[in-house]
Amino acid sequence: MHYWSRLFVPTLREAPSDAEVASHKFLLRSGYIRQLGAGIYSYLFMGQRSINKIIAIVREEMDKIGQEFLLPAIHPSEIWEQSGRWTAMGQNMFRLQDRKGAWLCLGMTHEEVMTDIARKELRSYKQLPQIWYQIQTKFRDEPRPKSGLLRVRQFIMKDSYSFDIDAAGLDKSYDLHDTAYRAIFTRCGLDFVAVEAHSGAMGGSQSQEFMVYTDAGEDLIASCAQCHYAANMEKATSRLAPVEEMAPTGDGKPELVHTPNTAAISDVAEFFQISPASDIKCVAYMAKCGYSNDGVEIWEPVAAFLRGDHFVNETKLLTSIGASEVRPMVTEELEKYMHGPAGYLGPIGLKPKEVQNPGSELPAFSSGKNKDGEIVVILDHGLEGRKNLVCGANQIDYHFRNVTPGRDFTWTLAADIRDVVEGEGCPQCGQPLKVAKAVEIGHIFKLGYKYAKSMGASVLDANGKEVTPIMGSYGIGIERILTASIEQNNDTNGFWLPRTIAPFDVVVTITNISDESLRAAGEKLASQLEALGFDVLLDDRDERAGVKFKDADLIGIPYRFTVGKKTAEGKVELVTRSSLSTQELPLADAAAAFAALLA
Repeated sequence: MHYWSRLFVPTLREAPSDAEVASHKFLLRSGYIRQLGAGIYSYLFMGQRSINKIIAIVREEMDKIGQEFLLPAIHPSEIWEQSGRWTAMGQNMFRLQDRKGAWLCLGMTHEEVMTDIARKELRSYKQLPQIWYQIQTKFRDEPRPKSGLLRVRQFIMKDSYSFDIDAAGLDKSYDLHDTAYRAIFTRCGLDFVAVEAHSGAMGGSQSQEFMVYTDAGEDLIASCAQCHYAANMEKATSRLAPVEEMAPTGDGKPELVHTPNTAAISDVAEFFQISPASDIKCVAYMAKCGYSNDGVEIWEPVAAFLRGDHFVNETKLLTSIGASEVRPMVTEELEKYMHGPAGYLGPIGLKPKEVQNPGSELPAFSSGKNKDGEIVVILDHGLEGRKNLVCGANQIDYHFRNVTPGRDFTWTLAADIRDVVEGEGCPQCGQPLKVAKAVEIGHIFKLGYKYAKSMGASVLDANGKEVTPIMGSYGIGIERILTASIEQNNDTNGFWLPRTIAPFDVVVTITNISDESLRAAGEKLASQLEALGFDVLLDDRDERAGVKFKDADLIGIPYRFTVGKKTAEGKVELVTRSSLSTQELPLADAAAAFAALLA
């Protein structure tokens, strides 16, 4: 057992003023962590015990499907240049030079390192499949560290990587990780949901996030209670309710209308007495699509059109155009490419660029300059099939009405580029969707051939032919399991953790340590509990009972035995922290009764 009086558990009555979310407040107040710098934390005794228990669960489940490695945290730039991510990672990557001037980085993730091992060591299909994992510190130059351990610059991750001979093998490795992750999060006591997700900087054909609903989360999840559809907003789709189209005016062709002081969607809707759903919104961007041969960034103009009541999801937009970054056009660019001012932009008169690789999954817009006047025009699916709409005329104080997509203007590509809105129909069953905040605790990707091809990994197949292995990548945020659990399990007095990840199973609180009979009873009970296999914290401090109770409620231990005045009657009190419910147990049988209760 551990004696509280001999431990360093620096509890705080109040949280620092800059702690905003519950997990950040309670991790600091309970003495689990202390901040060293922005997004950089030290794990103290209690926090480290909990982290170690989480790691043990992760390791047990991962050992069932893979082999544990430990890779370097510092990487030479060459392997990241070979994958193409040395530049793509931008300022998110910590970079440094050694004394000889060679560039290195602190690892954000280890696809490149694992692929380097694979290309040097794997020679035959007989060596596949392989699943390699590690539990390692990662580094990210987070621009806005906040929310305690949720947005940091140094963190612990379990990352694993699979190598298979074909897509069917990758499917199996992916499913093995899905099963392992569900077991891990269940054992950690989390109420989680698995959602369709965007692959982001990792790339790949398919990915799935494991999320925990909490107001502290920065991701939005669209979900359906009826059929259990769930997706990150970067992937979520919905069924739109039918919209009553406006009747055409005049000859039904686009009609130029003087619309003074109507730059906002709400002003347009009021002027024409229409729903914003019948207005065409334009959002004009410059998109970073690659680099020229001499290393100069290539930026191309992109005009995104969608319903006036919808909003662009920039991740969806980036995916649809195959770009790495977008920013809004400035005034000079609007005049050059859109030939009009902000608030009055529209699609009529634009010259849409043609898709350069129509058969590819992503159109490549970055191979060379546009022809004179060309611009990439993206039409959201919500505008397809619509008619008699209103749009900007690309001149101040003027709009067109009677505008029908496909008849009056064309586009480069039609795609889903909008955010789903709560209440819209589920894409699978049509029931209203719910949109709520969540935090990501794990993510699995089907990487495909991206890294293996770019870095030259290959094996011989059964026919002796050289082929490229197909890869998967799978991550779990260790600290995020802890923070998500606190977000799910807290009240005004503190928090409680599931036994599996709590620093201790039970605290035995002696209300008056100077009373020798209470001390003896408390120590005996603690010893009996420890003999039954429980992690026990004995509160033997010379403090008032009220202080001890407050600390016990604060620090995340799920059960408390109170050894107090009723001990003279041969009784102790058991408190369940999650419900604050109490029950009296005979002192002589308390340890056995506790074991039976938890069994």
